Amino acid sequence: MQGSLDAPRRTPFISGLNTVVAALGRAGLVRTAALEKSALMASARAASGGLEDFGDGWFNEPLDRLLAALPDARLNTAGLIAAEKTLVHLLRDRLLARDWLRRHPEIAARPIRRPVVIVGPMRSGTTRLHRLLAGDRRFAHLRSFETISPVPRPGFEAVLEGRARDFRPVLASRILKVARLANPRTLSIHPTGPFEPEEELGLLAASFYGMKFEAQWQIPSYARWCEEADARPAYRHMADLLRIVGWSQQESSLRPWILKTPQHMLDLPALLDVFPDARLIFTHRDPCAVVGSAASLAWNQTVIYSDHARPEVVGREWLRKTDVMTRRMMAARRAIPADRIIDVHYDAVERDWRATMERVYRFLDLDLEPALPAMETYIARSAGMKRRPHRYSLAQYGLSEGAVRERLAPYVRAFDVPLEEGAGTLLRRKA
Repeated sequence: MQGSLDAPRRTPFISGLNTVVAALGRAGLVRTAALEKSALMASARAASGGLEDFGDGWFNEPLDRLLAALPDARLNTAGLIAAEKTLVHLLRDRLLARDWLRRHPEIAARPIRRPVVIVGPMRSGTTRLHRLLAGDRRFAHLRSFETISPVPRPGFEAVLEGRARDFRPVLASRILKVARLANPRTLSIHPTGPFEPEEELGLLAASFYGMKFEAQWQIPSYARWCEEADARPAYRHMADLLRIVGWSQQESSLRPWILKTPQHMLDLPALLDVFPDARLIFTHRDPCAVVGSAASLAWNQTVIYSDHARPEVVGREWLRKTDVMTRRMMAARRAIPADRIIDVHYDAVERDWRATMERVYRFLDLDLEPALPAMETYIARSAGMKRRPHRYSLAQYGLSEGAVRERLAPYVRAFDVPLEEGAGTLLRRKA
């Protein structure tokens, strides 16, 4: 079904918010967002109740790089406010994380054994596979509110004892409501809710590292720096946050974690350094669908925060990024034993998800049968989660199927990736 080739516009909600807040700022009724490092850290200390220990100081360089790149994003009023709140939230959570680990040394002692890590390009079916596996109670998984706020607030012991309510799901619900107002397309691109299984990208962002920031702000210098950085400190901090989440869930440390985020495509050596016994499930999809859908996802976030975003710039960047991700992944795989790896094609899940999961469970040395009821429930429920189909096209972002297929040809050949008819046109697609 062909549609408009114009990239989606920003919602009236954000345009109105920008106008109102800018007017309040001119009247002196709203302060200007403070995006200087010292001010952000002071705000985080105050929000944490005066804590001082931010943990491993490695985060300082990615934070410095991020702040130096932010002027290039040309953020609007709403974008500046959101950036300040995001960075203070992450800094405060670092302080709280160190405090929990200091006061509860048993958290740091929790093992993370044989995690199952789904590795694939953005929009290659990683979410569907992650949620199918997350329904199996033999695994542990993050929920959406925990990737937004992995660190409990002070006094969480009362929650564990049933004397108080965890505020984090409430906060996540509010954030998701605002996100839907800012961009109603959110649900069609990545349907979620506070308790839905979710990826750990937010836990890597806690070190001010990774694609979470690149997908919402046009910050090319920061993106290039991350691609060359040694990400092991960010993954070590992510592991500590997983331990805190597991403790807060009162989850058995014997259950392997189900993890997934496209960031791992770039960082397999760091991932395996921190999780040396990880088992890896690689997902693959026609690069036209991957790039078109990834550009759409990034555009629908970027356009909220900047009045100067251009869809063709977003398209070029996510074509480049997908090329870097696939090449980096292919190079890193050469050092991984074959018995630690399985490949899953998007179209195979489309054709017969149960047969695909049987193959995955053989790889994991597990019986699929106990997991089937939860998987069948998810398959039935997921059809209703998307209120609107996700529509996109390569042409919206200045790209063509020919250009994408030529650039990503080595990836297609390496994994015999089936090509999807009309993958680059404006169609209903499942991501």
